[in-house]
Amino acid sequence: MAPDENVDFYEIDALLSKREKTVRDTVREFVNRECMPVIAEHFDKGTFPVQLIPRIAELGLFGVHVDGYGCNQSSHTVYGLICQELSRCDSGLRAMFSVQNSLVMFPIYKFGSDKQREKWLPEMVQGSVIGCFGLSEPGFGSNPGGMETRAQENKRGFVLNGKKMWITNGTIAKVAIIWAKLDGEIRGFLVETDRPGFRATPIQRKFSYRTSPTALIDLKDCTIDANNILPGAKGLKPIFECLNFARYGVACGAVGSAISCYQAARTFALSREVFDRAIAGYQLVQDRLVRMLVEITKAQLINYHLGRLLDAHQARAAQISLAKMNNVHEAIKIAHIARDILGARGILADHQVIRHLCDLEAISALEGTASMHTLVLGQDITGISAFT
Repeated sequence: MAPDENVDFYEIDALLSKREKTVRDTVREFVNRECMPVIAEHFDKGTFPVQLIPRIAELGLFGVHVDGYGCNQSSHTVYGLICQELSRCDSGLRAMFSVQNSLVMFPIYKFGSDKQREKWLPEMVQGSVIGCFGLSEPGFGSNPGGMETRAQENKRGFVLNGKKMWITNGTIAKVAIIWAKLDGEIRGFLVETDRPGFRATPIQRKFSYRTSPTALIDLKDCTIDANNILPGAKGLKPIFECLNFARYGVACGAVGSAISCYQAARTFALSREVFDRAIAGYQLVQDRLVRMLVEITKAQLINYHLGRLLDAHQARAAQISLAKMNNVHEAIKIAHIARDILGARGILADHQVIRHLCDLEAISALEGTASMHTLVLGQDITGISAFT
C-alpha cells in the first residue's frame, strides 16, 4: 500500500457521492503535493504555513457551511472528508480550516446581519480575511457560561474588557468573534483585530499544536461599533451549535491523523528488516497493525453515519460527543503504537508520527475534554446530569 493510498477496509467509498469523492481526492492531492513537503519545517519552527491559505481558498474550501456570498456550500460529509485529509498532514492545518468555516463564517452567516454577511463573507471565502473564535478564557473552558469578559454599551457602540485564551488563528486573524456578557446575557461581537485595545499574543513554547497560530487575546477598553454585535447570537445555544460542527471536524480530523500513523507504521514494517526478515512478518507487529486498522475502520463508520445525520439535520449533541471522544482516544492509541513500531525513527518529525502524537494530546482537550463528553453521554443515557 502506497503512503497516499486510501485506507478503506469496509469500502465506505462506495457510499460516497461522486462529488464527495471528487472533493476528497482533490484535497488529498493538494495535501500530498503542497502540504506534506513543508509541514515538518513549520512544526520545527512553530510557525503556520500561511502560504497555503490562498491555495485553500482557490480550491473552494472556505465557506462550506454558507450559501451565497461567493461560497460553495457543501454537505457536512464533505466538510468531514476535508478535515480528515488536512489532518492527515497536520492538525494545525485542519484547525485553521475548521475555525474559519465552523466557528467564524458559519456564525456570521447564521447569526449575523445582512450587512455583516456582505462585509465579511466574500473576503473570507477568498482567504484574504482569516477569523478566530474567542470563547475560552484563562479560567473558563468547559464552563463557558462562567466567562468573565464583559461588554458595556455606550454612545459609540460597545466597550469590551476581558481575556480569551487558546484562540486558534488568533495571531493571523483580521476579525475575531468575541463572546462576552452584556447586561448578564452572553452575546457575540465582531471585533476587528486592529482596533485599539485588542491585543493577540502568541502562546509560546507549545509542544503540541506547534503549527497552530494560538493566541492569548487581551481586551482592554476595546471599543467597537454598535453594528458589530451579532443580532442572532444570544446565550449559549448559538455557541454550542457552532461547536457541534467544529467537534465533528475534530472527530474526522482524528481519523486523518490515525490513518497517517497507520500508513507510516505499515510502510516501515514492510521495509524494516530484523533477523533477515521484514518486521511486518512477525506476529506481534501484525497484531498491532490489525488493531490500528480495526479502530480506524470503526471510527470511519462513525464519521460517515454522523455526517449523514448532520446532513439530514438529525444529529444530536450526544452523538457528536461520542464521535469526538472515541475517535481522538483511539487515534492517540494508534499514534503510540505507530511510534513504537518505528522505533527511534518514531520521534523524527519527517516521519510524521511524533507530530500527530503530540497534536492529539492537545486535541484530547480542545472542543471538550473526554471527561466532559463522557458526562454529556452519561446524561443522555440516564437522564441524570452529573455536571454538578
